Amino acid sequence: MTTVNIKEVVKEKYGEAALRVQAGSGNSCCAASPGLESCCDPITANLYDSAQAQQIPEEALKASLGCGNPTALAQLHPGEIVLDLGSGGGIDVLLSARRVGPTGKAYGLDMTDEMLTLARENQRKAGVENVEFLKGEIENIPLPDNSVDVIISNCVINLSADKDRVLREAFRVLKPGGRFAVSDVVVHGDVPPQVRESVLLWVGCIAGALQDTEYASKLAAAGFEGIEIEPTRVHKAEDARVFLTEKGLDVDALAQQVDGKFWSAFIRARKPQRAAAGE
Repeated sequence: MTTVNIKEVVKEKYGEAALRVQAGSGNSCCAASPGLESCCDPITANLYDSAQAQQIPEEALKASLGCGNPTALAQLHPGEIVLDLGSGGGIDVLLSARRVGPTGKAYGLDMTDEMLTLARENQRKAGVENVEFLKGEIENIPLPDNSVDVIISNCVINLSADKDRVLREAFRVLKPGGRFAVSDVVVHGDVPPQVRESVLLWVGCIAGALQDTEYASKLAAAGFEGIEIEPTRVHKAEDARVFLTEKGLDVDALAQQVDGKFWSAFIRARKPQRAAAGE
């Protein structure tokens, strides 16, 4: 599949998800067209606690297509500038904005018009002013060099066909000493290609999840240091028995090859204090 096709598929699916939420037809990931129904439990379920849920509009929670909760894991401080790559309905942007306070700011970047419309409406409902949603692609971030303290993302970088460019762009816009703190799905260990393709239909609706070691190598190549990959959920074939059976797969046979090898993970890295954009 070409880069253009991947972008168009993602844009279409996420646009449909936003419209379902706006129409009041339930969670964005459920009752979806083929390929999105897999985003229901256990990948996206129960990622935000009740205290966080009370801080944001219900529509922002319903529009979440993530695999983690980067705002709970990232260390955000008052006055910082945060950028969410692939911000969707805005849940992580709004939560971040509250944590950095009125002296800070949270940007959300998304390429899907429907999601941007939903996110801006959620911002209005939440009454949060220190937020700005930008239209653009994560491979070409529309912000200046050295302008952001923290980059977060929630199961989006794996959707990019050019992850190296995404990570270089993230490095560029971070200030020296800035932090990269994202949730993503990674593959841990070796999985046969045909098995990987089948299971990745389920795990986060992804076709492009990286091995954890490859993710770390790409971060290092972009210039990051202090790289850590911490599993937050370890997925098992049994968790998706219904979905995988519907796809004609033998769940018991798959379990022997995939259990423990697909992670929702929190990925941390840091731009060196001495670094300047372009180094």
